Amino acid sequence: MRSSNPVFTRRGFSQDGQAGFNGAQAGPYAGSPQNPYAQPSNPYAQQMGPDGSMTQGARAGVMTIDSVVNRTAITLGTVIATAAVAWIMDLPLALGIVCALVGMGLALWQSFKREPSPPLILAYAVSQGIFLGVISNAINQFAPGAAMQAVLGTMAVFAGVLFMYKQRIIKVNARFTKFVIAASIGFMLLMVVNMVVAMIGGGDGLGLRSGGLGIIFGVVGIILGACFLALDFKMVEDGIAYGAPEKESWLAAFGLTMTLVWIYLEFLRLIAILQGD
Repeated sequence: MRSSNPVFTRRGFSQDGQAGFNGAQAGPYAGSPQNPYAQPSNPYAQQMGPDGSMTQGARAGVMTIDSVVNRTAITLGTVIATAAVAWIMDLPLALGIVCALVGMGLALWQSFKREPSPPLILAYAVSQGIFLGVISNAINQFAPGAAMQAVLGTMAVFAGVLFMYKQRIIKVNARFTKFVIAASIGFMLLMVVNMVVAMIGGGDGLGLRSGGLGIIFGVVGIILGACFLALDFKMVEDGIAYGAPEKESWLAAFGLTMTLVWIYLEFLRLIAILQGD
């Protein structure tokens, strides 16, 4: 199965590997001739021992669950730390909007790069952190506690999706992927149209981000974010099963961070609507 996450699309993960979340061992596709990381020209190519396990040399320099967790902790930690500083300093909303646009540009830049760039990913984390700190502080002024509730909601979604993925309650297959992609494209198009109408006519455009419709679309946004988390978990699992280079852990961290930021923002907006503004 090919990834639908734009961060991973060009990485060649295409099998339903069964490894990674229950250990850091290479999966059943490590030695497959179709494995993009098992070719003779690849310095990270898996080398299997007589008993079928990877040799020590093959283990070095490959993606593991530990490497993904560590890179995600660094990237997400940067977002959180920067958001806290932006909140404490009470930075202006205009700066937050600029940082949101910068973060969007950096995300697109990294998505189209052939190789993951840690400095670029961390720059994205800083810009998004400033934006989240500013917007969270602004919303918290008229919806007290919204930021903390959004954090708890995001954590709950992450834990819930991870549990259901590990238990195979959520099965990421081609049909699931196509549905998520189609739904997300439709969702984003509606949001763009709503924004354009709001810019032209003022107010909230088509009313998709306030009132009853705002609540519905907020819930839909959170569900889509949860679906993308499942896709992210699948890509991490496949990368470990394939024996992807360790540097791909940065790409996994980037994808997970983007998805968690999406979910947090949808929770923040939903909570603000429910509190009456």
